[in-house]
Order: sequence, then C-alpha cells, then structure tokens
Amino acid sequence: MHSALTFVAVLCALLALAGAAYFAMCIAAARRFQRECSRLCYGETRFTPPVSILRSLKGLDPHMYSAFRSHCRLEYPEYEMLFGVSEADDPALALVEKLREEFPQAKLRVVHCPTALGLNGKVSNLAQMLPQARYEYIVINDSDILVPRNYLLRVLAPLAQPGVGMVTALYRGRAGKTLGSKLEALGLSTDFSGGVLVARAMEGGIRFGLGATIATTKTILREIGGLEPLADYLGDDYELGARAAAAGYQVRLADIVVETALPDYSFRDFWAHQLRWARNVKDRRGAQYFGLIVTFGLVWAVFAVAAAPRAWWTWLVLAVTAALRVMSAVVVGRGVLDDPQVLRDLWLLPLRDVVALAIWLVSYFGDEVEWRGLRFRLRHGKLERI
Repeated sequence: MHSALTFVAVLCALLALAGAAYFAMCIAAARRFQRECSRLCYGETRFTPPVSILRSLKGLDPHMYSAFRSHCRLEYPEYEMLFGVSEADDPALALVEKLREEFPQAKLRVVHCPTALGLNGKVSNLAQMLPQARYEYIVINDSDILVPRNYLLRVLAPLAQPGVGMVTALYRGRAGKTLGSKLEALGLSTDFSGGVLVARAMEGGIRFGLGATIATTKTILREIGGLEPLADYLGDDYELGARAAAAGYQVRLADIVVETALPDYSFRDFWAHQLRWARNVKDRRGAQYFGLIVTFGLVWAVFAVAAAPRAWWTWLVLAVTAALRVMSAVVVGRGVLDDPQVLRDLWLLPLRDVVALAIWLVSYFGDEVEWRGLRFRLRHGKLERI
C-alpha cells in the first residue's frame, strides 16, 4: 500500500512539475507579447483601408447594446457595419434600430439571411452577408464583443505587412453574478489566453482564429474556399485561421484586447459550454488536447501531497507549482488582458482547475455536445444532429 501511494505521489509530482514548467512558459510568452506590443506603433499607422464589419445576430446577449455602441464610436476614417439575421422578427433588430437613432451618421445595414446553409447559423449568416459587404477588408466578430475606440486601427495594421493574411485578438469576459459566470471569466483570462500566448511563442506561431475578432480580406476568404464550407463546423473561428495558415498566410495576434459579456450561467450551463469547447478541441487537435494534462499542475500537486503528506518534497512541489500558477494568472490576466476581475476572483483558481480537470476527463467519454438547446455529435469538427 505504501509503495503504491509513493508511486502515485511521484507520478502526480512529475505532472505538477510539468505544469509548473507550463505556467513558466505562459509567463514568458506573456512578457514577450507585452515587450513586442510596446515596440509597435499600430495606433499611429496610416494603413486605414475602408472596412466592412460583419456581425451575425441571433437573439439578445448581455450588454449587447453597449457592444453595438462601441462599434459606432470607432476612430477610423471609413467603415460600415452589417448585421445579419435569419429571422425577420429577431429581437436584436430592435437594438439596431435604436442604434440608428442614436448614431444617424453611422453606416449600418441589416442583411436578411433566409437560407440555412448548415447547422452553424452564425456562419450561414456570414456567408450570405459577405457578398453584400462594400469593402475588400473584412472584420468578423461576435455580436456581444465590446471594443475600444482604436479597435480597427490596431486590428487592421498587421494586414499591411507582407505575408499576413489574418488577424485575431485576445478577449476577456465580463463576468455576471453567478459562480459559473465567474469561473468562465477566470478561465478566459488565465487558462485560455495563456494557451494562446504560448502557441504564439512557439515555432510556426498561431494557426487558428478566435471568434472575438477575425480580420482578413475578401480575396483571402475566396482563396481558402469561402465561408460556405464552414457552415457545419462548430469551431468556425479555428477553421478560418487554420485554413489561412495552411494556404501559407501568417495569422497574427493583434496588440489589443476586446471584451465579451458573459451570461449568468447556471453551473449546468457553464459545464455544457465548457464541455462543448473541450470536445471540439479534442476532436480537431487530439494530441494537443491530451497535452492539456499538464495545465492542471496545481491539482496534481495537491494530489501528490494527499498521497504522501509526510514527504517534504511533495510540499515543495505544491509550493512551487502554486506560486507559478498564481503568477501566471496575474501576469496573463491582469498584465496582458487588463482584466480587473482576476485579482478579485483569484481565490477561485483551485476550484476552476478542479472543474477544468473534470471536464477534460469527461470529454473523453463521448462526442456529443449541447448547443443552443439542441444535441449534436461531432465528426472531424462538423456538427451532426442527433
């Protein structure tokens, strides 16, 4: 019994140390991103081509009107904003009309998208909106994304560089009042963003997109096959970036952070949302997804102490791993994303990590996901109705 517990303690300690090394990588990648951003002058660039912003709508999101307003106050010479809806009575249209009244000078258009091109309604709308866009340069973001006034200047600037075909951006979540909402926001600002920064620092860089922002051109979208082939994919943002990278284009991370308002998730809704994301990543990037085992370093360190509480080295592993976990969360969440909630909710990190490990384990026992109240099965990234 004693030897079995020792083996468990050693195994967990090794996983914890691998996690500590990963947290150190997150810190280094975040510092590198900050240094490189400080040397850039994207906010002063004179690369300001006319831009079409495409936003697919489906119902109402928290703080949606604030997100709409932020796009009407951008410091940019010429841009338009298109709102795509599949149903003529979508409640979000009332907000668009209110926006027109408040900003009569803004170029706003509603595009009705009656055809269901696939199971992903967002992509179906975007594919029907794209031909209606007046300009060559395109920005796609989710309907609940709130942006700063220099958003387009910072997002479009990398596209002026040779070889860059797509730009995406980090985002933080504005948490609601529930525990599920706070755990979601904490995960976005620490785990998720840390992983993106590490991917950016690796050889080859980012080879995916993030739904909070995707900036590209009509020409590049045509070259990679357009939006229609993605109408059945769950992770359409990932696919767009992957296809741009496969076509030989660089995918850059903008030196700007946007914000999304998170619903007041019940714990069940939070779990379903996280499991959907987890199974999609597992389905598309199996080896990388298994590698996430090291990101639960704090939990492994606690398990090591539980298995061998009298061994001094398990406590040392816990101290080192916990320190690097907290430091990584603060450097990424507060330093890079400027998320004021991170310090307030830092005490939730252990619970967040335990839940994340549970979701990671459960994700291997099935391929079904829940999305907008419906059940689907994932096959190579594509949705299949059950």
